[in-house]
Amino acid sequence: MYSFQDKVVAITGASSGIGQALAAVFLNSGAKVAACARNLPRLREAFSGLDSTRLYLVSADVSNEQDCKAFVEGTIAHWGRIDVLINNAGTSMRALFDELDLSVLKELMDINFWGTVYCTKYALPSIMQNKGIIVGVSSIAGYRGLPARTGYSASKFAMHGFLEGLRTEMLHTGTHVMWVCPGFTASNIRNVARSADGSAQGDTPLEEGKLMSAEECARIIKDAMAARKRTIVMTGQGKLTVWMNKLFPALADKLVYKHFLKEPGSPLQKYER
Repeated sequence: MYSFQDKVVAITGASSGIGQALAAVFLNSGAKVAACARNLPRLREAFSGLDSTRLYLVSADVSNEQDCKAFVEGTIAHWGRIDVLINNAGTSMRALFDELDLSVLKELMDINFWGTVYCTKYALPSIMQNKGIIVGVSSIAGYRGLPARTGYSASKFAMHGFLEGLRTEMLHTGTHVMWVCPGFTASNIRNVARSADGSAQGDTPLEEGKLMSAEECARIIKDAMAARKRTIVMTGQGKLTVWMNKLFPALADKLVYKHFLKEPGSPLQKYER
């Protein structure tokens, strides 16, 4: 099992949700944590009261290559190395493609895909030297395209392809590459998900209180990393969706459509009139 004691773990998108929970889990495991987010005051607030000697907090927009480079180089300058990179920063959307401003799709690709590429590119030499771990926090949408989430699905498919190719390149280097796919997890990602015009959605179609907690999700991710799993798909619903899509793709089309048609305020209702 891989030990995180005294390892340097870099996490993007850490001011809330899964990213914040991951940072706490690794701090509790004895790691030093470098965390970034676009909003530095909010990031600092998220970690107030924790051991600042094992925290390095940076303002960074992962859609900006220079921000990613500065985050990685700053972490290495601060602690001399990076052992683990967790590409967690991401955003979502809920809108029909025929109504979507294409700038929304581009934003999702810039954050979800290019943010992963940028951070991984600059962190890779240190991680390879330390035979560490690169992780992408993905989604079931990376295995199965979801209606009213075309841009989100595209960005996660791209993340999977990038990480799978990189994993194969790294196969005999001692560097481990993996991706994890949480199910629906309680967070604010749906509140800030993009609408057709790029504005924040502002509410969530799900009952957040009934979803997996970010803390539980973070523990599952840490354990999978320690075991150097290839990938992990969380929740029975997520595993069933991946399985159905592989074996019965036409049936999966119909079942996924019906599932998302039933969510409150579903954009798909437009096609049912």
